[in-house]
Amino acid sequence: MTTEKPWVSPMPEDQFDLMRDILSAPSPIGLESAMTLGVLKPHFDSFMPDSWEMRQFVGNAGVVWDSHPGEEDRFSIMLVGHADKIRMQIRKIGADGKIYINSDSFLPCTLIGHEVTVYSEDPDAPGRYRSLKGGTVEAMGAIHFSDPGQRTGDKGIRPNSLYLDLQIHGENKADQIKRLGLKPGDSILLDRPIKRGFSPDTFYGAYLDNGLGCFVTAEVARLITEAGGTKNVRVLYAIASHEEIGRFGSRVLAGEMAPDVLIAIDVNHDYVAAPGIGDRNMQPLEMGKGFTLTTGAIVSEQLNARIKAAAVAEGIPMQTDVSGRDTGTDGMAAVLASVDSAATSVGFPTRNMHTISESGHTGDVLAAIHALKTTILSMDADNVQAETFQSSHPRLDETTALVHQGFDKLEKDK
Repeated sequence: MTTEKPWVSPMPEDQFDLMRDILSAPSPIGLESAMTLGVLKPHFDSFMPDSWEMRQFVGNAGVVWDSHPGEEDRFSIMLVGHADKIRMQIRKIGADGKIYINSDSFLPCTLIGHEVTVYSEDPDAPGRYRSLKGGTVEAMGAIHFSDPGQRTGDKGIRPNSLYLDLQIHGENKADQIKRLGLKPGDSILLDRPIKRGFSPDTFYGAYLDNGLGCFVTAEVARLITEAGGTKNVRVLYAIASHEEIGRFGSRVLAGEMAPDVLIAIDVNHDYVAAPGIGDRNMQPLEMGKGFTLTTGAIVSEQLNARIKAAAVAEGIPMQTDVSGRDTGTDGMAAVLASVDSAATSVGFPTRNMHTISESGHTGDVLAAIHALKTTILSMDADNVQAETFQSSHPRLDETTALVHQGFDKLEKDK
């Protein structure tokens, strides 16, 4: 299925199909089980040993596949993707047939005209859901009715002007909608499964954030299993909920499982291609240049050193991301849960985040998969323990002096 260096080759169709299925699973915030149980569980069931165990939780649809269940004293590594998707929600049903919605973490202007699917709880059977297609997100109708400032671009679209248009017509429009059982709180998702892009090894569509992290977690699990599994290290393959509203799901998983190492896997930005931010002098992360590894915030530099060493040993391309106080990912889960873990965050540069046309590079995704696989297997081979991390924190009072090599030396090295 893979070549010697799969991150420099096109992603095989069966692997791309799995990635598409994971990303397209209807899993809005708080309703993530379509991805965790509907797509990921059958995938894990297809390869995981009988000795593994899938753990579920009372308050959320997150799951953890445990390679050594019940062995709490064994050194453990948790990989975390998050299944929840940004969703719109119905706010109000207007008398004119407009179904007013919120935009959540989407920019309102990026939603106009896009097809969506509504997921509505059956009012006659609480806990059972129906789906409705055929609607679009609108805000102003035709350009002829828009504010002059919107026509020139001087004014934007207000979040509270967004509505779902179901093309309702005739008498008693609001009653027609209410008879469908639609109501405030019903979730709405963008409807665009990923496709391969125009440029080589690219793809685009909705909800790369963060089905990609879940895909990577699942594929690392499969590859490690195919390599014979881990003998010394307990690996916890976690899919969290509620990341998009505050990373609440992952901190529960970390609090319950208390891993020694926690690695979040989440999308990152292609800052080089991002429009209009040149004056911010962001780190030059770029699609097609490899996976990203976060430094700063609460990140363990010991753990990062192991991931870097694994990438270098395999020739896997890598880019460094820089965080300040917060990684912005589930990499914060352990400290937020008051659990002592060595943590970091791995990702892949994407464009147009939180839109219907997010895009990425399959090589970056594959690079992350194989870097994490190599890292975990090398830690297993070294029989890494908590004491390994406790006794080897970097000492900046024991540094090697760095001096200029001189122009003659520099010219010779050329």
